[in-house]
Amino acid sequence: YEYNYWSCSVARLDYSGTGVISRVKPISVQYGIGIAEHDQEGRVITLEFENFYLVNAYVPNSGRGLRRLVYRVDNWDPSFADFVEKLESFKPVIVCGDLNCARQSIDIHNPPAKTEDAGFTEEERESFQINFDMRGFVDTFRKQHPKAVGYTFWGENQRRNNKGWRLDYFLASGSIIDRVHDSYILPDVTSSDHSPIGLVLKL
Repeated sequence: YEYNYWSCSVARLDYSGTGVISRVKPISVQYGIGIAEHDQEGRVITLEFENFYLVNAYVPNSGRGLRRLVYRVDNWDPSFADFVEKLESFKPVIVCGDLNCARQSIDIHNPPAKTEDAGFTEEERESFQINFDMRGFVDTFRKQHPKAVGYTFWGENQRRNNKGWRLDYFLASGSIIDRVHDSYILPDVTSSDHSPIGLVLKL
């Protein structure tokens, strides 16, 4: 892969980062969303291609004790969504990555026990709905597989019992959703506590 792009946190070492590798040379590459408060942790890389933007994101986790919940839902989420929506005014957008939210009960094992856990609070799910669903972005996996139970993340020693979360997504602009052939999870790839996900677009 000749074209590869990386970003990492400069606010805290060994904390967060994103990367994109591509066979196709992008038209342009942007790091961050243009807001210094949010761009110190290396969480967003945007590649512009001929027919769409690809935005790779690692959304901040609300953390133990939900210490970053307010920052996440009141600051990061709307700022990131505004950034993506601005891109969409030029061409369709595909957002991919760890969005750190199980957006529906089907996306998490034992949801009644997790409502106070980072990634499944009412505030985070409502923020996801406001900033993505209501702005016309489509959860491609759920669109393709409305009733499938599929997880992309498992806590320590939980994978063997499939007690997981679906935190990783491909979201697509409504204008490009008809080009989605498949959106899938590869749960048998066990090199990380997250599993790879994939998106296939029609030509």
